[in-house]
Amino acid sequence: MLDQIFDSLHFHLSIEASIVLLILVFLEAVLSADNAIALAAIAQGLDNKKLERQALNIGLVVAYVLRITLLLTATEVQKFWQFELLGAAYLLWLVFQHFTSAESENDHHHGPRFNSLWQAIPVIAFTDLAFSLDSVTTAIAVSQEKWLVLTGTTIGIITLRFMAGLFIRWLDEFENLEDAGYITVSLVGLRLLLKVINDDLVPPEWLMITAIALILAWGFSKRTVTETPQIEPEKVK
Repeated sequence: MLDQIFDSLHFHLSIEASIVLLILVFLEAVLSADNAIALAAIAQGLDNKKLERQALNIGLVVAYVLRITLLLTATEVQKFWQFELLGAAYLLWLVFQHFTSAESENDHHHGPRFNSLWQAIPVIAFTDLAFSLDSVTTAIAVSQEKWLVLTGTTIGIITLRFMAGLFIRWLDEFENLEDAGYITVSLVGLRLLLKVINDDLVPPEWLMITAIALILAWGFSKRTVTETPQIEPEKVK
């Protein structure tokens, strides 16, 4: 979604590389909120917070390798619409799985439960890869500056890990946030699908960002109600 933004800036990367890098990191943080929620929700399929953190750490290391591979082969990948179709199908399958599965007894979590750490890691890594397909054209725009691509990707993954850690906590605090996150995931999946069908049908970036912002605002609108145990007053003898 960043390719048109870079085109409008008309920066010469060899001269303005530092400015472009700052913009890239900022946009990465803003536009990866839906990705962070999805990864946090997937990690919640594990039994405890320690395993959730480990799954995010290892999963994003694998995701980083996959992102670098995707970026370095972006020109070739873009020639095959099948990659975007698979990414769209995968993201929409995650959304379908979320909204058709029953909530767990102890919390509002939907979706798969994992019996081990190693079951969650591939799901986290491939989910991030599917999101990365949406911005693969940006890699082509800056392909002449390989170090810039690698640096931006590295900082982006670190930012994503930090945001996913925050969302793991917020998912427990806000009742609608997980559903809101998966609605934004469906938007990304539909955008990829439209790119496969016809580029002219793809909605503009400002509309996508506005829609995601409004959906996330709804997600943060209602806190989870927690029942506090009532303590009976001691009887006076």
